Amino acid sequence: MPETIQNKQIFSLLEVTRSIQKTLEQRYSTGFWVKAEMIKLNHYSHSGHCYPDLVEKQQGKVIAQIRSNLWKRDFQRINDNFLQVLKEPLKDGIKILFLAKISFDPVYGISLHILDIDPSFTLGDLEKEKQETISRLQREGLFNKNKKTPFALLPQRLAIISVETSKGYADFLKVIDHNPWGYQFFHMLFPSILQGEKAVEGIIFQLSRIKKILRHFDLVAIIRGGGGDVGLSCYNNFELSKAIADFPLPVITGIGHATNETVTEMVGYENAITPTKLAEFLIQHFHNFAEPLRESQRIIADLALNNINDEKQNLRSEVKMFRSATKNIISVNRQNITTNGRSLYQGSAFLFRNQRNILGHIKEQTGRQATFLLRNRRDLVHRAQLNLSGKTVSKIKNEKLLIDGLEKNIRLMDPKNVLKRGFSITLKNGKAISTANEIEEGDQIDTLLMDGKLTSIVNSKKQS
Repeated sequence: MPETIQNKQIFSLLEVTRSIQKTLEQRYSTGFWVKAEMIKLNHYSHSGHCYPDLVEKQQGKVIAQIRSNLWKRDFQRINDNFLQVLKEPLKDGIKILFLAKISFDPVYGISLHILDIDPSFTLGDLEKEKQETISRLQREGLFNKNKKTPFALLPQRLAIISVETSKGYADFLKVIDHNPWGYQFFHMLFPSILQGEKAVEGIIFQLSRIKKILRHFDLVAIIRGGGGDVGLSCYNNFELSKAIADFPLPVITGIGHATNETVTEMVGYENAITPTKLAEFLIQHFHNFAEPLRESQRIIADLALNNINDEKQNLRSEVKMFRSATKNIISVNRQNITTNGRSLYQGSAFLFRNQRNILGHIKEQTGRQATFLLRNRRDLVHRAQLNLSGKTVSKIKNEKLLIDGLEKNIRLMDPKNVLKRGFSITLKNGKAISTANEIEEGDQIDTLLMDGKLTSIVNSKKQS
């Protein structure tokens, strides 16, 4: 009961707060639907209760704010519903449509008691954010930019953004490090959270680190696995999508889900539904290079083998022809040798007999003449000496006369003496000419006279 002091009715604070509580309970006896942005979930794991902070904004400015509470049992039910519909848990920074009742406590004041949350409203808001991100990237000309980034012929050097303990990361490494073809990859891990709101900041940070050492890598792989479809809304964030679309290396993604594509996957160079499929994509690039190479090696080997076989066959044919021709030549020459040997033998035998007869005849005559020759030797020698002396003197005289006559004739035939007698010599190209047939009109000729040389051009010629 209120007190009265100096005609003033006074209420205690508890009476006032209870009055407010009663009034509100009477006025808001049933639940009602409210839309607001839940900026902070404030989930307490030890109790399981949540105390979300709710706001309404206009042009980025908060125009209304209130606390709320969400008890453990309701939170579990609502969160399970969100995971089923949105593939996302209830989290900070989303817009919600919730069923609530006004709650007032004399100690804690007024708040909204959340009874249920409609996930379809939040789903629509997230889809709206996704479409806005796509539109903005398209307006800024970034949506397809990374897809046009040059892709290495053999992408061997990989910068990987993932969680070191992630199953998807382990699956990815298993495929590329133990591929049965022996393709070699270099990879370096840049660790980051890959789901929830913190993933945006973490991935962007690691992209900035990779950009500083860009020349060491061929591409960037964002790998997430084992988490199902939970926590993927961050991949529709504009800043993250922009960082990937504008990155100077190809960015490939394998974030492990089979539902609608996120914007991050859309703007990346390539995406796969699992890390394993992403690894197989890289292996396929090696196949695309290696298989034509192996085929070329096979073709070259076949062509070389065919050429070797053809040359072997040609060589066999040449050897066969050579042997045949050699045999023929040897046979012919053997026959010639036999014939010539027989002829030589016969001729030699004939010459031997003939010479033997001649020698016998000479011996016989020599015996008869030897005595006569010995008797007349001195006389013959004396006569030969006299005869030789006379003939020598006569021969010398005759030869001297002949030489004198030749010298005279030579002097008379000397070109200088011939020229003195009024004759001339005509030369063409340094050679003497004797007939008109050796000269053509337009030729240059030289005429040698006793005291000089004349050079002329032939204008015409006439043959006698």
